[in-house]
Amino acid sequence: MSDSTIGTIPGQEKPRRLLSLADSERFLGSAFLLPAVIYIIALVGVPFVAAIGFSVSDVTVGSTAFDFRGFQNFEAILKTPQFLRALSNSILFAVVTQVFVIIGANLIAQVLAMDFRGKWIARFFIMMPWATPVALGAIAWLWLLDSKFSPFDWVLQRMHLLGPHTLFGPRLHMVFLGREQLAMASIIVVNVWRLTPLASVILMAGLTSISHDILDQANVDGSGFWRTLFEIKLPLIMPIMSIALLFGMIFTLSDMAIVYVLTRGGPVYYTQVLPVWAYMKGIEGGALGEGAAVAIFLFPVLLAVVIFVLRASRRMEVT
Repeated sequence: MSDSTIGTIPGQEKPRRLLSLADSERFLGSAFLLPAVIYIIALVGVPFVAAIGFSVSDVTVGSTAFDFRGFQNFEAILKTPQFLRALSNSILFAVVTQVFVIIGANLIAQVLAMDFRGKWIARFFIMMPWATPVALGAIAWLWLLDSKFSPFDWVLQRMHLLGPHTLFGPRLHMVFLGREQLAMASIIVVNVWRLTPLASVILMAGLTSISHDILDQANVDGSGFWRTLFEIKLPLIMPIMSIALLFGMIFTLSDMAIVYVLTRGGPVYYTQVLPVWAYMKGIEGGALGEGAAVAIFLFPVLLAVVIFVLRASRRMEVT
């Protein structure tokens, strides 16, 4: 009998192997990542591959035939003015929204990072738009922006700003969702209302992580509020701000609930965005192939946004 087996009790080798696996970083890393990988493959990878297959076929809602068409679906949608308008609206919608979201989130984060009575109540109400289901919030805004029963119209009428010979012209109602410029501005406002709380929480976490020694030293050196904000706080949280920007861009470019509930892409197709147009073309219109081709265009747009923001964030961390 060898020395290695002296003193061992039968049945103890298996627990020792399990303990060694539990101490292995490689095994634990793979085990913890496996559920996330399965989730991504099942809910993202499989639909993405199916969308690519649909985009190069003639599949429709009424026919399951999977005849290969090549790039004919892409050529067809590129020739439609609805797609070009949806693409430009998506970019405009995302960029303008994020400008106001970042500005508003910085202001709110500065306030919430201070110590004052009732701060938890303020945080609760600020987080309400993000905690509210997006469809429910959009329906509430649909009533607020209604062409006849809008409370905004009521306030403007009581202020004598609506009606003949007023600042807004000879009409009795603003018709927020029925005019091209007002409809686009309305969905931008609703999306800003929706995304600002999330960005505020992310930036507030970045502000609270700044060392108090740095702020105290700036205060001793006589740095005022604005100089501390623009020369110390904002540069230090810039990488975190880029993450908030990344999340906001992804949510804006890929979400269809706000536009679909408020305008359904109208009036005409002037507020159409890519997710809504893909749904209306593929599901409501029955042309699954062309709808999938529209949706595929979101991938290079989102990929370009992710690469740009992550590279900018890495440069900020290095500097």
